[in-house]
Amino acid sequence: RLLATPRFLTSIPAHRRVEVLATMRAAATAYGQPHLHAGVGLRRIPPFMECRCGLDLRLIFQRERDALVFHRCGTHDEIKSFLKNRR
Repeated sequence: RLLATPRFLTSIPAHRRVEVLATMRAAATAYGQPHLHAGVGLRRIPPFMECRCGLDLRLIFQRERDALVFHRCGTHDEIKSFLKNRR
């Protein structure tokens, strides 16, 4: 199951919504299957996970019970700032 916070939804560039949704689905498929992580660029950034959407966007999410909850979509610098302020 995929969930998105309001902040995540507003952080998606309008022209990239379809691509971001496809990346969310790919992350859900790859989650828990380490041999598939490289294709989506999944990596742990405790307490979050990160995946790539193209060359310039990153998606930050967490597993909560039976769902992946997406918190932020942004560039490398935006994600770095988000993580710094969340710790």
